[in-house]
Amino acid sequence: MENKKEIGAEEYIGEGIDSWNSVMLTYTAALKQMETKISILNDEFKHVHQYNPIEYVKTRIKTPESIVKKLKRYGYEASIQNMVKYCNDIAGLRVVCSFTSDIYRLAEIIGRQNDITVISIKDYMKKPKESGYKSYHMIVSIPVFLSDRQVDVKVEIQIRTIAMDFWASLEHKIYYKFEGNAPDYISRDLRECSEIVSNLDARMLHLNEAIMRTKQEALEESLEEKRKVQEAGEDAQA
Repeated sequence: MENKKEIGAEEYIGEGIDSWNSVMLTYTAALKQMETKISILNDEFKHVHQYNPIEYVKTRIKTPESIVKKLKRYGYEASIQNMVKYCNDIAGLRVVCSFTSDIYRLAEIIGRQNDITVISIKDYMKKPKESGYKSYHMIVSIPVFLSDRQVDVKVEIQIRTIAMDFWASLEHKIYYKFEGNAPDYISRDLRECSEIVSNLDARMLHLNEAIMRTKQEALEESLEEKRKVQEAGEDAQA
């Protein structure tokens, strides 16, 4: 069986993809594959580990207007070639977790998958944006298998907690209303709310760890009690 030719998306465009619909097909396919991967991880955690760190997943494909606007903002001509080369977040997937510890755990698992190449990482949890935004971003490349070749397509993955997602959603809506020029007092209040969110995440993580320790101690005590009962029964029979 003839091996499929493996090339990058930019080169693939040069060999024949000359329409918007054709190139967006590869991004849609890459996003579906990443969503399937996350869904499989979700099922595994629920049925194998009896613990599910994933609360929900959101996906999106950037609109043509948003892509053109971004290219122009960075000084590039609005072309499909430039879009593929310079826009890393055309296909985006957001994974929302329960606790901050789940974020790094999921990022590590995703990065270990053999067919995923991690291109870059931005840890806005350790180094938040000036606005107070916190999240964990990964740009990865995933192969999309077409009828005659393999195309490597970039996908942006954002991993954050429920509280971080709540803050980021409201922050986006607020700045959208002000077209990016919110008054100083609003920006200040948003940063303060970001700190509140961080404190909430820390307290919820601490509470969850305490609950897990209590459950483990109760299990160990139960096993110890069963062992003592069994030993007492054996002694009585002897």
